[in-house]
Amino acid sequence: MSIQILCDSASDLSQETLHKYNLDRVPLGVTIGDQEYQDGQTITPKEVYKLMKEGEAPKTSQVSPKLFRDTFLNYVENRQPFIYYALSSELSGTYQTAKMIEQEIKEEYPDSQFEVIDTKAASLGYGLIAIRAAELAENGGSFNEVMELSRYYIEHMEHIFTVDDLEYLYRGGRVSKTAAFVGSLLKIKPLLHVEDGKLVPLERIRGSKKVLKRMVEVMQERGQHLEQQRIAISHGDDLETAEKLADLIKSECGASHVEIDMIGAVIGAHAGPGTIALFFLNAPPK
Repeated sequence: MSIQILCDSASDLSQETLHKYNLDRVPLGVTIGDQEYQDGQTITPKEVYKLMKEGEAPKTSQVSPKLFRDTFLNYVENRQPFIYYALSSELSGTYQTAKMIEQEIKEEYPDSQFEVIDTKAASLGYGLIAIRAAELAENGGSFNEVMELSRYYIEHMEHIFTVDDLEYLYRGGRVSKTAAFVGSLLKIKPLLHVEDGKLVPLERIRGSKKVLKRMVEVMQERGQHLEQQRIAISHGDDLETAEKLADLIKSECGASHVEIDMIGAVIGAHAGPGTIALFFLNAPPK
């Protein structure tokens, strides 16, 4: 029996991609006003971005313990081995909740075979890890082989991204109010990356035209065998800019496999409309 791969909605994978790779997904929560939604199920990212542009400030919540328990038990009771890859533990409590439920279920079902893994990644960086694990699982990879390959991808996944408005990162406690104000005033575009699961500022660039070029330069500095990689770009309802970045990557790096998808409601609630994020490996693909 092949291993089932699970992820959550912060992986920003489309329904089409989930179906293509036989991935199962659990939703995180989004609250707007007094209304609660399930990310990607009862509200779309496009609806969230529209509301944010109108001044709404969405709040997000982790996957509920009950949903984890119901989902995990469904596989355990059918003797289906699975691996759940979680959004970075530095960005959400979802991983810790899943680990707690894992422990409970393994005490009740000591013969069950499943693991909960912290990807230390977000958006399509996280999505690429889940896709690669699912590919190996579908091709008959053993539980340990899938775990080993995904750990390689977790260790080597790069996130390079920029936001259109620092105000959203300020609201989420990612930058100071002064930095957000000064950045907006001077039209400074921040370049950020992820280190050990945390968001870390990398550079500040004046002018949006320069930022895409710099993202490609950073990818060339850090990436290896880019022409052989599956590269991903996610965007906060700005497909035009994402496509410009994809064209740059193809012409500058010789890459042919560039996937573009919209940033989901949960990640988008913190990063804001106009965010552009780039994901690739800093090591040869396996």
